[in-house]
Amino acid sequence: MLTIKGHSVEILKDPFGILTGKRYEFLVNLDVPEEDELYTDNGVSARVIVKAEEEAVSIVSCDLQETTTGRILEFDMEDDEEAELLQFCKEHLPG
Repeated sequence: MLTIKGHSVEILKDPFGILTGKRYEFLVNLDVPEEDELYTDNGVSARVIVKAEEEAVSIVSCDLQETTTGRILEFDMEDDEEAELLQFCKEHLPG
C-alpha cells in the first residue's frame, strides 16, 4: 500500500495539437519506510504522466525518482501499487 505525503499536478501542453485527450504530469511524494529497499535519505517521488480522454484515464509513464535530486531510481512499481497510484491520479485530476 502506498502512503502519499503530497502531490502536485500540471497540464502538459501539446504545442502541435497531435495528441488526443489531455496529458497531466503528477509528482507524487511517497512515504517510504526505512526498511524498504526503495528508501533513500533524499525521499522518493513518482513522476506520473496521465492521459485523460473522454471517460478513460490511464498512466502513460511512471518513473520513481529521488525527491530532492530528481535522479531516476531503477525500480518498477508492483501492479497493485500502480493501480493505487492511477486511482489517486484519477481522484486528483484538475477541473
